[in-house]
Amino acid sequence: MGTANGEQPAAGASSDKLRHVESMSQLPSGAGKISGINAVVLGESLAAEENDLIFPSPEFSADALVSSPEQYREMYERSIKDPAGFWSEIAETFYWKEKWNPSEVCSENLDVTKGPVQISWFKGGKTNICYNAVDRNIESGNGDKIAMYWEGNEPGQDGKLTYSELLEKVCQLANYLKSVGVGKGDAVIIYLPMLLELPIAMLACARIGAIHSVVFAGFSADSLAQRIVDCKPKLVITCNAVKRGVKPIFLKDIVDAALVESEKNGVSVGLCLTYENQSAMKREDTKWQAERDVWWQDVVTKFPTKCDVEWVDAEDPLFLLYTSGSTGKPKGVLHTSGGYMLYTATTFKYAFDYRPTDIYWCTADCGWITGHSYVTYGPLLNGATVLVFEGTPNYPDSGRCWDIVDKYNVTIFYTAPTLVRSLMRDGTEYVTRYSRKSLRVLGSVGEPINPSAWRWFYNIVGDSRCPISDTWWQTETGGFMITPLPGAWPQKPGSATFPFFGVQPVIVDEKGQEIEGECSGYLCIKKSWPGAFRTLYGDHERYETTYFKPFAGYYFTGDGCSRDKDGYYWLTGRVDDVINVSGHRIGTAEVESALVSHPQCAEAAVVGVEHEVKGQGIYAFVTLVDGVLYSEELRKSLIVTVRNQIGAFAAPDKIHWAPGLPKTRSGKIMRRILRKIAARQLDELGDTSTLADPGVVDQLIALSDC
Repeated sequence: MGTANGEQPAAGASSDKLRHVESMSQLPSGAGKISGINAVVLGESLAAEENDLIFPSPEFSADALVSSPEQYREMYERSIKDPAGFWSEIAETFYWKEKWNPSEVCSENLDVTKGPVQISWFKGGKTNICYNAVDRNIESGNGDKIAMYWEGNEPGQDGKLTYSELLEKVCQLANYLKSVGVGKGDAVIIYLPMLLELPIAMLACARIGAIHSVVFAGFSADSLAQRIVDCKPKLVITCNAVKRGVKPIFLKDIVDAALVESEKNGVSVGLCLTYENQSAMKREDTKWQAERDVWWQDVVTKFPTKCDVEWVDAEDPLFLLYTSGSTGKPKGVLHTSGGYMLYTATTFKYAFDYRPTDIYWCTADCGWITGHSYVTYGPLLNGATVLVFEGTPNYPDSGRCWDIVDKYNVTIFYTAPTLVRSLMRDGTEYVTRYSRKSLRVLGSVGEPINPSAWRWFYNIVGDSRCPISDTWWQTETGGFMITPLPGAWPQKPGSATFPFFGVQPVIVDEKGQEIEGECSGYLCIKKSWPGAFRTLYGDHERYETTYFKPFAGYYFTGDGCSRDKDGYYWLTGRVDDVINVSGHRIGTAEVESALVSHPQCAEAAVVGVEHEVKGQGIYAFVTLVDGVLYSEELRKSLIVTVRNQIGAFAAPDKIHWAPGLPKTRSGKIMRRILRKIAARQLDELGDTSTLADPGVVDQLIALSDC
């Protein structure tokens, strides 16, 4: 077992060496001083070359929370050498009904050979994340500050809540939940679009100690039923319908079907609280079961606007979030209250260089971890003003994002590389017709961002004056693990740069041996951090098998990673998205990045297929820039681009023209479907109902032989 305060014996040859910190001492201190590197200073020139190094301007760094590599090194070293002291100081800035035992800040065992895996932080301390995210801001004098702006699907639909108004609505729902028997430890399924009622529901559950499980309102009835059967909720919260652009989606019908299916599997939910989303559907058109269904507006608004807080242990469950599993059965990732609270608040503060005047917009849905950590909890714990967007970024046209940025004077914009590439494809005129002068910091989340998309985001969206926080993290980690701190050090387009405080990444080989210096391998984390998930709900054995057995003593991320000579970390994608071609292990993200660097390629997705000679071949789905025609010459040019950037061994065996790629409504590419199309296993495509545009699949099949 690990000892108190998070101190653990050495796990490998470099256990007491802070390699990336050492490498930072060699970082150049300013632009124009490095041979062989195109040095760019924020706000002075465009990023244009493969080997760009983008420096924060002296003005940006001077005002930044972390303003230099030296300040980062000092803070990082303390977070590793004295994690108890480092995180306790941060914990003291929050409200605790009862303080934790100072001698037991952290207890952990990540080594399956030494007993069950367990992690705990601040155990015995009593707190409540809703109180800290809402009440505490009001008590500090910010009750009249806007907590949340809401922008609807249609331009002109909007709303807002101050922190005081948010608390009243949270308390009303919390009181209603208590009235129907929901209490501490009970599960509540939330199946809502990005209405303000979604974060309100999350906070209301947290206030009374209930465990919320938000399910993305794009999952099919079968997927929703799986989650209902697994966590056995006291009730489901939904709305009757939502519009995605011009298309209505009848969420209540999906919930009805899911409840029928879950009942067949022995789990009956007796209550469905339904919000009437009038802009999408009237209540008289909504299918209804009077004995089970209740309109939100009819009951919740009648309850008092004050509700007592349920004080919970730091290690009590806060939420369940289901993530895809390789076996098909979703994994219920369980996060607890205290450590998650500290970690999301701290990562948000430093990674975005947050200041109280910021208007912050994260485009993620609360159905994903990004929406939990960086739409709801992290920002509100800092007293931020958050923008919640219900619509789609290309409706009514591809300028919608920048219209919203100008409307609300957004200063921090956090989105996914998929959206960046999609907007790149639509052309710069949709961006440049808007001012965007309010933007101060940009962010990227969800997958590695290829350098060409990074440069477009930086040059066009940010006018070459906004640093990009290119964050790497996972549902399981709770918050950012490797991320730039905008004012602290130079950025390399496409690199997540350096680890956050308290995070010890290591790159290991096939045998689990740590590799030093410039290298590639499997990314693991040594020692725990406060935001780490504690188990998979109801299946601790699967938790250990999936994340801790592959490399004993480490949390295995499932991602490949390389570290360059300067100590910068580059994520290369899931290792199950690594293709083994004639003994060469090639990350799909690396090939995709090479393809999209071609000026006529807008987006690419790469999968592996069986190859009788090489073992695996590389199969690339390629979406072209608008107006570019498919041609054999272009196909050859794309292959040459990959050969030139990576090597002949990485050249795609097949270029499959793709008018679009199969994506969920959150923008995630469904590679499972692409693998089946590439392998011609067309009768095994599975559920395509969660796709933003299911018709894309038929288009891809039709183009299989082109």
